Amino acid sequence: MEVFVEQLITYGLLGLFAIAVVVFYLRKLHRESHEVGRKIALAKAEGLYEPVSLHPVVDPKKCIKTGACVAACPEKDILGILNGKATVINASRCIGHGACFHACPTEAITLCIGTEQRGVELPHVGQTFETNVPGIFIAGELGGMGLIRNAVEQGRQAVDNLVKSSIKNRKGDYDLIIVGAGPAGISAALNAKKHGLRFLALEQDTLGGTVFSFPRSKIVMTSPMMLPLHGKVKLYETGKQELLNLWNEVLGKHAISIQENTKVETVINAGDHFLVDTEGGEQLSAKAVLLAVGRRGTPRKLGIPGENTEKVAYRLIEADEIRGKNIVVVGGGDSAIESALLLAEHNKVVLSYRSEKFNRIKPKNSKKINEAMASSMVNVRFNTQLTSIEKDCVHIVDSLSGTEAILENDLVYVFAGGELPIQFLEKAGIVITKKFGEAILTHIDD
Repeated sequence: MEVFVEQLITYGLLGLFAIAVVVFYLRKLHRESHEVGRKIALAKAEGLYEPVSLHPVVDPKKCIKTGACVAACPEKDILGILNGKATVINASRCIGHGACFHACPTEAITLCIGTEQRGVELPHVGQTFETNVPGIFIAGELGGMGLIRNAVEQGRQAVDNLVKSSIKNRKGDYDLIIVGAGPAGISAALNAKKHGLRFLALEQDTLGGTVFSFPRSKIVMTSPMMLPLHGKVKLYETGKQELLNLWNEVLGKHAISIQENTKVETVINAGDHFLVDTEGGEQLSAKAVLLAVGRRGTPRKLGIPGENTEKVAYRLIEADEIRGKNIVVVGGGDSAIESALLLAEHNKVVLSYRSEKFNRIKPKNSKKINEAMASSMVNVRFNTQLTSIEKDCVHIVDSLSGTEAILENDLVYVFAGGELPIQFLEKAGIVITKKFGEAILTHIDD
């Protein structure tokens, strides 16, 4: 009898312990779910809930709440667990790592471009990165995948695929002409060398493309990548200069030169080959063309008097070299804020933004610009627009009150985004379509 009582007590205690553990776990889930709900409400209030471009979409029927997607995402608060299911919190902050997609054990996540309300214009590109024009391939940001690691991988895969295609039956002085020497273009050039192709890489600016124009202190890559002819690059929290040094080292080691400051005007489909016309009047022929240019194409202009003067720039190269100036930065995105903060270290900076608040910026930038505003390090003027730019000043108007102010000024930096090079693509015969929430990645390849 005593043994029975002891067993009963033991099992009872174990049962109570198990119940306590379950209750603790459920209360923890409830608190976490409540916190995610609060974050979603905040994201909606701040305009961060709606995605801008590439973003994850969760199928609640497939989700088994492992939380693997949340843990895998390198960014903060993109995904969370709400009522036992994964959900999107700040979709507009997603930059397309794809880590959540690969981490999900039940393939409950797809990566989509655009939404039902907001479409995104993209060129027609197949799974092999070939466009609707046979022989013209697209890799990187232009195709909707802007992350450096993704662009590098696409540049590699595009060359692998075009080697398998029918380019051997085509004519041309080159097997391949690569347009753009950013992450995708550099990767493509290295892989073209690996395959023994006769190729030429053209860049309208400088090696690195958009990466070259980033401020020196900007973190440009947060995860490893596989670089052809080099192997795995294990870099974390990588700065611009470190990445550019790596690319220069690898290209130099394999005797690959990039033809810089060469802008391609048109790509003409001549039947059995392509003619590539440059701004300098040179005409080149190739069996295949890989377009590895950015989505922004030409920087968007303000369209105001004085914008064509030398004091106006659309990218910031080296902020440290600019000191003691009165500067106006125009824009409300990450590039504008990062540049304004860097310039403010040695200059007097006014940041002009046409909206009433910053919407789609990274959490770190949001914190930094709020601190800079509080300390008067940066003079942020919401609901304002420049109306004219003069030699020693700028005219700025408050859109709410209609009042105009004249600010003493030496330099103006405009970060108003860019325009997709639609005409350039359409002249080459590439179809442009608007994607409304369409999936780019839906399953994991073996």
